[in-house]
Amino acid sequence: MSRRDQLGQVFRFALVGGVNTATFFGIYLLLHPWMPYFAAYSLAFLLAMVGSFFMNTYFTYRTRPTWKKFLLFPLTNVTNYVIQSAGLYALVTWAGMDTRIAPLVAAIVAIPFTFLLSRKILVPGAARAETARHAEAGSSSRV
Repeated sequence: MSRRDQLGQVFRFALVGGVNTATFFGIYLLLHPWMPYFAAYSLAFLLAMVGSFFMNTYFTYRTRPTWKKFLLFPLTNVTNYVIQSAGLYALVTWAGMDTRIAPLVAAIVAIPFTFLLSRKILVPGAARAETARHAEAGSSSRV
């Protein structure tokens, strides 16, 4: 994958992330008055994750969605969920941050982890191909 392709992928991921975050936050704010903040957060997270799967397969990584990828995709978000949940709890409980703003701050912190894990699931072999390409480039420069 060329550097231009990689930058395009990162840009598309950021764009999808922005749309997904806005979707998540909108759902959260709609649910927040009707249920405890953590329940609203969890439901909004699950709904946004389904949207994220389809946006990332079709737009970011330009790969075909499959049931296998769909079932594995939540694994990429487990780390994201743990980071965001811990961040949400810490921001609300220890930092006294408003429960309407804290999920957005926690989501921003989790972005790099989500990119790496989603790429690994949605584009199998991408990391191996990158490693092989770098190894090949390194060995040819030593000759």
